[in-house]
Amino acid sequence: MAVSMKDVDSAFQGAGQKAGLEIWRIENFHPVPVPSSSYGKFFTGDSYVILKTTALKSGSLQHDIHYWLGKDTSQDEAGTAAIKTVELDAALGGRAVQYREVQGHETEKFLSYFKPCIIPQDGGISSGFKHTETNEREHVTRLFVCRGKHVVNVKEVPFARSSLNHDDIFILDSESKIFQFSGSNSSIQERAKALEVVQYIKETYHEGKCEVAAVEDGKLMADADAGEFWGCFGGFAPLPRKIASEGDRKAETFSAKLLCVDKGQAVPVEADSLTRKLLDTYKCYLLDCDTEIYVWMGRNSSLAQRKAASSAAEESLLEPGRPQAHVIRIIEGFETVMFRSKFEQWPQKNDAVVSDESRGKVAAFLKRQGLNAKGINKASPAKDEPQPYIDCSGNLQVWHINGKNKILLPPSDQSKFYSGDCYIFQYAYPGEEKEEYLIGTWFGKMSVEEERTAAISLANKMVENLKSQAVLARFYEGKEPIQLFSIFQSFLVFKGGVSSGYKKFVKENSTTDETYSEEGAALFRIQGSGPENMQAIQVEPVASSLNSSYCYILHSGSIVFTWSGSLTTSVDQELVERQLDLIKPNVQPKTQKEGTETEQFWSLLGGKSEHPSQKIGKEPEHDPHLFSCTFSKGNLKVTEIFNFTQDDLMTEDLFILDCHSDIYVWVGQQLDPKIRLQAFSIAEKYIEQDFLMENLSRETPLYIIMEGSEPPFFTRFFNWDSAKSSMHGNSFQRKLAMVKNGVPPTPDKPKRRTPTSYAGRSSVPDKSQRSRSMSFSPERVRVRGRSPAFNALAANFENPNARNLSTPPPAVRKPSPKPVMLDPSKVAPKSGAIAVLSASFERPREIMIPKSIIPKSLKVSPENNKPKPEVNAKGSIATLNTRMETLTIQEDAKEGEAEDEGLPIFPYERLKTTSTNPVTDIDITKRETYLSSAEFKEKFGMTKESFYKLAKWKQNRLKMALQLF
Repeated sequence: MAVSMKDVDSAFQGAGQKAGLEIWRIENFHPVPVPSSSYGKFFTGDSYVILKTTALKSGSLQHDIHYWLGKDTSQDEAGTAAIKTVELDAALGGRAVQYREVQGHETEKFLSYFKPCIIPQDGGISSGFKHTETNEREHVTRLFVCRGKHVVNVKEVPFARSSLNHDDIFILDSESKIFQFSGSNSSIQERAKALEVVQYIKETYHEGKCEVAAVEDGKLMADADAGEFWGCFGGFAPLPRKIASEGDRKAETFSAKLLCVDKGQAVPVEADSLTRKLLDTYKCYLLDCDTEIYVWMGRNSSLAQRKAASSAAEESLLEPGRPQAHVIRIIEGFETVMFRSKFEQWPQKNDAVVSDESRGKVAAFLKRQGLNAKGINKASPAKDEPQPYIDCSGNLQVWHINGKNKILLPPSDQSKFYSGDCYIFQYAYPGEEKEEYLIGTWFGKMSVEEERTAAISLANKMVENLKSQAVLARFYEGKEPIQLFSIFQSFLVFKGGVSSGYKKFVKENSTTDETYSEEGAALFRIQGSGPENMQAIQVEPVASSLNSSYCYILHSGSIVFTWSGSLTTSVDQELVERQLDLIKPNVQPKTQKEGTETEQFWSLLGGKSEHPSQKIGKEPEHDPHLFSCTFSKGNLKVTEIFNFTQDDLMTEDLFILDCHSDIYVWVGQQLDPKIRLQAFSIAEKYIEQDFLMENLSRETPLYIIMEGSEPPFFTRFFNWDSAKSSMHGNSFQRKLAMVKNGVPPTPDKPKRRTPTSYAGRSSVPDKSQRSRSMSFSPERVRVRGRSPAFNALAANFENPNARNLSTPPPAVRKPSPKPVMLDPSKVAPKSGAIAVLSASFERPREIMIPKSIIPKSLKVSPENNKPKPEVNAKGSIATLNTRMETLTIQEDAKEGEAEDEGLPIFPYERLKTTSTNPVTDIDITKRETYLSSAEFKEKFGMTKESFYKLAKWKQNRLKMALQLF
């Protein structure tokens, strides 16, 4: 349907061209832009048009239009807002979803734009009210009621005891103090969210300078804050129980009704169930869901039909109890998830509803009408390579599942997987405050269910052994995420399997055992983005398995070919050289390029045939959606959290972050333990029900993430504050502490280094690293992104003659500023010094702790005892020992002077964290200093003096090791 643009208001020119909010207020029947500084400030006598533009990962722009009606707005203003909403939609190409919002009954999506809340002020333009400025009047005590678990709907109610009840949260805003009264039937999550409103009121109306008090329903005058609160109402009196309203009961039993708008009349559509086939593109329909009324407009419907459908929806609001219902207008092809979920059958949504040709026609049409169409429908899509968002310099262990047991693989085999088997891996890497763990299972396409179950059980036990402070993941062959490939760096998948479960399956089903053999014929597709992310996947050894966008390795016995497709790059060809060292080391291959193959090459593949040229498509990055989940009696209910932030993650709940290509399950610390154990089952149920109707694969990677152990590839979706995730208590207690103290408490633990590169290795190795001759043995301990000094030390314990691993040595990053480079002429002296240093760490305790105690008065001047540097190895050793002894004497003397004196002594039982009568007002990080000398020796096996000397000695040796390099 063609929509005339000549009457589109000039205020809408250029609207919706970039992500963000745009707001207009209706003044004298025209939209007037609201300055961004006033966003979130609404007046009860006005009507507004709000445009929310979202830049999607696909590169397109999504528009949502809301028109908000204050409770005192005039009918003329409300009608103008509705008409201007249609005009704005036309200016945006006619694809925006339109929402009618009524003050006090706004949608959660609308409220999410203005977190934590909106508090409309009295006043308006056409109503004759004057906008009241709060800073120009004396403070008036007000009472607000707050409802909502995820977003808060705030409504001012009469300042009277009769306004209170046991079910809601109330905020009393007095001149000197803000009280939050929590009804006994309210949830912890509702109380926590209401505290965000308290914080907003404190900052907005009190400039952050007032007291905050939390009052619980049921606490009487014994509590000082409760007594003061009830004193504002003239004293305490019992509150009546809230009786469920007729509207509440109606909402539970209401079923959706579909009506077709014909000649201005809404006629019910008779059908056993709602399906997409009931909707005709030449007509308009109403879907009445009681609290929401959807107006569905076919793409080929006329303007008159659309106006009639909108009028019919407005008329339905005249029925008793319906004024608060939301009217949502949708155009065919741009239906929301909530609308589609009302139907039992709905075909897969096609994101490319509008072709480039159609987009061009719309842009040209808008330009003729004097509107700038540039950027209306397209944003700049991101073209960067996907990042793993995990430190890849950690330690990796891999186990192979054989029956019901797991077998630890040696380093040379931990990157070699079989398609018929299952594996478990544990990856430890440095986090901000502690060592982090990722424990995952990998299921091959041909693996058996028995071994999959065993792998899941064993992985769960591994997580339990780490006190559930590890991320648990589940991956399937062919659906691996970038995190897995980056951790392994080199990843090989062979056909067949070597486990007892796979062998049993082959025998029972009389199928051919395709297990890879070094002497047989095999074809590998090589893929990846660089040395830090490369894979070799065994495919069928036939010509149709080739692809012009990849390189391949083909071998049969001692004959080895490498094949490069016509669309491959130098990086692809380099990866072939690296993977060849793992698959067929020490064999010179015969190079083949597409179009110049030899007969021998084709004969090994069974003859020449057609093959594809397009690269195997990767899942495009989707926009993340956060859902709060409740699971009861096998039924899963989800609620989407719009415009989510870290504060939406409540410790009592379970949330699912759906990124389409990955599913993250976040488990709060205070979630019911029974629900916590069902986290994977809930995720599987979510995928099965496919709430976003995006045809989720059952093999989508799953992550179970415990609160407090969030990995960086999860926190990247939030503006993350690790101090919040480390707080104790329930959601309400945490928020209350933040409201009273202003900021979340900062953990005392020193933070670890923050990795600057998630790849763990240089993406562009130098020429010496690219050479196959420079690779080293599979038996060698993997050096994963360590410092140059540590690599130099490790090199003394490795065999330099065994080099056969395709993965290159880690690239030395350039420290900043002024990197310190090792002088090649001094390698031998350094090695000798390292040997002595290494030996010093292995000395027995009686040597490390001298029997004689150095007097406090003994001081060694650093000026008189400063060693002279020597060039030879012997001199280097002497210098190192002298420097260590000098520093040790100084530090031991200082330790003697700094001996804790005059500290109180407490029994060991009172110093324990589990004590029923713990000691207070002490430094809990140094509990041992409050023990008597005798009790200290009994508990730790040495005196306090020896304990401190041993700790200081080890610390000094570490300092000297760092200074050496």
